[in-house]
Amino acid sequence: MESTIPNSSSSPKGRGVNFSSPRNFVVKFKSKCKETFFPDDPFKPISQEPNGMMKTKKTLEYFVPVFEWLPKYNLQKLRYDVLAGITITSLAVPQGISYANLASIPPIIGLYSSFVPPFVYAVLGSSNTLAVGTVAACSLLISETFGEEMLKKDPTLYLHLIFTATFITGVFQFALGFLSGGGKKKIKPKLFWVSAMGPMVVVLVGCLVAYLVTGTEHGIQTVGPLKKGLNPPSIQYLNFDSKYLPLVLKAGIVTGLIAMAEGIAIGRSFAVMKNEQTDGNKEMIAFGLMNIIGSFTSCYLTTGPFSKTAVNYNAGTKTPMSNVVMGICMMLVLLFLAPLFSYTPLVGLSAIIMSAMLGLIDYEEMYHLFKVDKFDFVVCMSAFFGVSFLSMDYGLIISVGFSVLRALLYVARPSTCKLGRIPNSVMFRDIEQYPAAEEMLGYVILQMGSPLFFANSTYVRERILRWIRDEPEAVEFLLLDLSGVSSVDMTGMETLLEVRRILVAKGIKMVIVNPRFEVLEKMMLSHFVEKVGKEYVFLSIDDAVQACRFNLSTTKPEPCHRLGKTKDPSPGVTVPTRAHAELTSHGFPIGLLPLSVKDYYINQTSGDFSLFLHGTCKIMLPPDNYLATYSNKVTGRITQGQIAGLRGIRVRAFFQWWSITGIRSSGDNLVFEVGGITAKYASKNFDESLDCEGKRSSS
Repeated sequence: MESTIPNSSSSPKGRGVNFSSPRNFVVKFKSKCKETFFPDDPFKPISQEPNGMMKTKKTLEYFVPVFEWLPKYNLQKLRYDVLAGITITSLAVPQGISYANLASIPPIIGLYSSFVPPFVYAVLGSSNTLAVGTVAACSLLISETFGEEMLKKDPTLYLHLIFTATFITGVFQFALGFLSGGGKKKIKPKLFWVSAMGPMVVVLVGCLVAYLVTGTEHGIQTVGPLKKGLNPPSIQYLNFDSKYLPLVLKAGIVTGLIAMAEGIAIGRSFAVMKNEQTDGNKEMIAFGLMNIIGSFTSCYLTTGPFSKTAVNYNAGTKTPMSNVVMGICMMLVLLFLAPLFSYTPLVGLSAIIMSAMLGLIDYEEMYHLFKVDKFDFVVCMSAFFGVSFLSMDYGLIISVGFSVLRALLYVARPSTCKLGRIPNSVMFRDIEQYPAAEEMLGYVILQMGSPLFFANSTYVRERILRWIRDEPEAVEFLLLDLSGVSSVDMTGMETLLEVRRILVAKGIKMVIVNPRFEVLEKMMLSHFVEKVGKEYVFLSIDDAVQACRFNLSTTKPEPCHRLGKTKDPSPGVTVPTRAHAELTSHGFPIGLLPLSVKDYYINQTSGDFSLFLHGTCKIMLPPDNYLATYSNKVTGRITQGQIAGLRGIRVRAFFQWWSITGIRSSGDNLVFEVGGITAKYASKNFDESLDCEGKRSSS
C-alpha cells in the first residue's frame, strides 16, 4: 500500500519547503544592504507619505532631528530647558578645566570643548536628555597615548596632534553612523543639586581661598592664566605627518570607540526612563560631526558623559535646547568670566577628577556580572587591573583580547546540540536542557545554531560523526535542523557533502530540516539539493520524522490488514483492522477509532503512533452523541491503559470545539481528558466501531 505521508517536494502549497529559483545578485545585494545599513527600515514611514512635500519634510526631520522638535517648541519647554542648561553649565566649567588638566592640555581647551559641540548636538542629536562634554576616561587615554615625553619635548605639537586625533575620532564615528554600525541607572533625584553644584563650589571656594591668601606665593599650584575670548580656529593645526599618523589613528579610533559606546549607552538608558527612543546611528553621526567641527575650533574629544546627563535629566530637560543654553552660558563664561578661574587650585581639580573616577566604579554591577557571566567578569577585571597597574593602553588591549578570544571561540566552536521529542507533543528540544526529551531509536536529530563556514566546518563535521559513533543502536537517519544557520560558505557546503558521503557509506540517510532562505539558495546554486534530493529536505522535524517512517525508510511500516469479517456488513462499512487490534491489546475498546483507517504506524518501544484515515471523519460519540471530528492524521502515544499526547480528535460540547488530549482506562470506565477537564464514560459504550456515516461494526 502506498504511504500517504507527503515528502517535501510533494507537500501542498504553503506546507513544504520553498524550492523557488534563487534570487538574482541585484535583489540579494539590495536586500543585504537594506538589512545591514537600515535594519529598522527608517524610510518606510517616509515612503508612505502621500505627496512629495511631506516626503521632503520627513526626510529632513530624519537626518536633521532639530526640524522635528523645534516646530513643536513652546515657552513651557523653554523654562525647563533654561534651568537644565544653566545647571549643567555649573558642572561643565569645573569638569572642563579638570579633564583638560587630565589630558595635559591647556585648561581653556576644556572650556572651548563645552561651547561649540553642544550647538552641533542640539541640531543633529536624537536624545532629548543627553548633555555633551568632555569625559575623564578619554582624557586620560589621550594623555597615555601621546605620552609625557612628547608633551615635554614639544607642547605645541602635542596639542596639534590632539586636535588631529579628535578629527580622526569624528570621521570614524561619522562613518560608523553612516554605515549603521550602531539597564537603567539608579539616580537619587533629591540629591542631584548637591552632585551638580559640588564641583562648581569646589572651584569657586578654591579660587577664593587661593586669591585671598596669595596661594601661588605659598606653593599652591593653580590653573594659571585663562584668556578671554571664543574658540580660535584650529583647522590649520591638523597634522597628518606620516611620522605621527599611526599614533594619531590609534588615539582617534580607540577614544572614538570608547566615547561612542559611552554616549550611546547613556543616551539610551535615560531615553528608557522617559519612554523615548534614541537612534544609535543618528547619535554616531552627531558625535562624529561634533568632533570634526570641534577639531576645527580648538576643541578636543567630546561625548555624552553620565554625570552631566544625569544632572540634565533630573533638572527636568525637555529637549536638546538645554545644550544650546549650556553653549550660550559657556560663551558668556569665555567672553567675560574665564580669567576668574585662573586661581583654581590644581588640588581642587584633582578632587573633582577622583570623585568622577570613583563614580565610575559600580560594585553592585560587578557582583551581578560575576553571578551572571564569569567570563564577562574576567574581561571586566582584566580591564580594571590592567588600567590600574599597567596603563590605559595595556588594560584595553588585555580586555579586548579576552573579548576577541571569546568571539573566536563562539565562531570556531558553534553551538550544536542533540534533540529529543518532548513527551506527548511534536516538539523537539535539546536533551541536555530538557532531560525528559526522549531520543528516537534509529534517528539522530541535531540542531546547529550558528553560521557554517571555513573556521568551524572541521569541528562541525567531527562533532556530527562523533554523535553517530556514540549511538548505542543502529542509526538509519541523521536529521540536521538548520533553522539556526544564518549563512554558509562553500567550505561549509563541502563539509555537509563530505558528511553525507561518509553517512551513505555507513547506510545512513541525511535529512535537512528548515534551511533558511540564504542557506537554501546556496544549496540550490551549488547543486547540494540536487545531490541530496528534494525528498530529503523538510520544513519541520516532525514532518521529516513522519516522512522518514513512511517514505524514506528502507523498512516500510506495516499496512493495515483486516481482522476478519463482521456479520453481514452493510454496504460501505469497512471492517476493523489491525489498528483496532492495537487498541484492544492495550486495554481499549475498538469504538474509540472509526473504521476508515487507511494506514498506521506504531513504535512498539516508545508507543508513539500515527493513524491515517481516508479523510476527515465525523461521528457521534456515545452515549451522549457528542459530535466528534477525526482528522486524516491522528497521533499520540499508547501504553497499557493510557493514551497520551493525543492530537487530531476534537469534540463539540457547550457550543465550542474541544481537543481530546488523552484517554485512560479506569476499571470499567474510560476517562477522557478534554480542555483541561476530564469526563468519565463506561467502556461498554465503545464496544462497537463506527464508520464516517454512523454505521456500526462490532468487534
